[in-house]
Amino acid sequence: MNQHCLNDAQPDATPLVLLTTNQVDEWASAQEGPVAEWLAANNFTGKTGQKANVPALDGSVRCVVAGVGKDLDAEAVLSAMGGLAQSLPTGNYHLATELDAHLADLAAIGWAQGCYRFEGYGKKAGDGPTLAWPAQCNREAIAATIDGAALTRDLVNIPANDMGPEELALAAMSLADDHSAACSVIIGDDLLARNFPAIHAVGRGSDRAPRLIDITWGDKNDPKVTLVGKGVCYDTGGYNLKPGNSMALMKKDMGGAAHMLGLAHMIMANKLPVNLRVLIPAVENSVSGNAYRPGDVIETRKGLHVEIGNTDAEGRVVLSDALALAGEDEPDLLIDFATLTGAARAALGPDVPPFFTDDGKLARALADQSTLWSDPLWRLPLWSGYKSNIKSTIGDIRNDGGPFAGAITAALFLQNFVPENTRWVHFDIYAWNPTNRPGRKIGAAAQCLRAVYGVIEQTYGTNR
Repeated sequence: MNQHCLNDAQPDATPLVLLTTNQVDEWASAQEGPVAEWLAANNFTGKTGQKANVPALDGSVRCVVAGVGKDLDAEAVLSAMGGLAQSLPTGNYHLATELDAHLADLAAIGWAQGCYRFEGYGKKAGDGPTLAWPAQCNREAIAATIDGAALTRDLVNIPANDMGPEELALAAMSLADDHSAACSVIIGDDLLARNFPAIHAVGRGSDRAPRLIDITWGDKNDPKVTLVGKGVCYDTGGYNLKPGNSMALMKKDMGGAAHMLGLAHMIMANKLPVNLRVLIPAVENSVSGNAYRPGDVIETRKGLHVEIGNTDAEGRVVLSDALALAGEDEPDLLIDFATLTGAARAALGPDVPPFFTDDGKLARALADQSTLWSDPLWRLPLWSGYKSNIKSTIGDIRNDGGPFAGAITAALFLQNFVPENTRWVHFDIYAWNPTNRPGRKIGAAAQCLRAVYGVIEQTYGTNR
């Protein structure tokens, strides 16, 4: 992957200086020459997003200063470094601001976020700027974080004509091969023979056969961590056809699967002592004479019968079989990611994914890691009072939950397929940046990976 544009220190590297609003005057007064006057002439006050080239006496660039606002904290470092990576010309740079180890890690991550380019098609971008690894940065671990996020973004950015269920399976197999993991794939009608009827029902309407991807890695005696990702490679909505403007970004409906592959890379690259399993139901939700219909009742692996109230609520249907399979192994921790509901976006917007869990300790750990890594997320309740919204009069459960609390009713639907007393957390992600911001270009977004990895590392240990 190697998209992070980080290297060993170069002798010609230009210094980068991060300054808060309270540091500008003191720093400028300590420099040789009329630096304070130069910064004032360029209206540089250290506000977030500001940048200025400070000239040397011979007219060359002495250094580049970047404003971080009031505090030099995690979000300020991520944003500043991401913005610099996007805006600086090609060349070598090094971070001249002294940071502690954690902020140094974030500086490298922010730089890599800004350097990321998706170059699968068309004109290739030229060489960008490169940064010397910041002092005290944990290179090996942070490289895994950077590459996991880049893998996630690459997979989401690839259009659906080149990222169907088969191609998603090939990407998973390639990742497994990179880490000497095992990967098996159940395809098409074999899903029925192996008792995955819900995955088959949603995917059978496409001529691109549905499949279940299963990666295993690690020592079987270590705690079992299972990751489940929604892999709907394109979602037309089925017979409940989406309007055209709602279909435009549906290549990203496999974002949950992409995130789980990115997280799996981080876990395997850092050799965490866990028994890892990754399950991805990969389908395309299409319209055809063979497609499932509103009003159908579908059996699931767990034996529950799902009444299809809306074919556009397909993600939870395919996840039902994968979660049931995951639960059969009695994992110590079960995590699922899915681009599941518009209701989550209406509630929290594109940047803050909600998560759902009944485990208070797990929720607190996620909140702590979210703050530590400036990786936003927010807990929403598994409110049992809404279970009646997904009650079926003809089956056991409906896959639609009415007009209210759609993210919660979707999570309650999934909860039916997770064994009781399982440590489970569900993330409803967007997987997309809708606007350009420093370090966050329009396109695929990797969300919650740092926070979730942090919890796994904190819980199960590491070789660091």
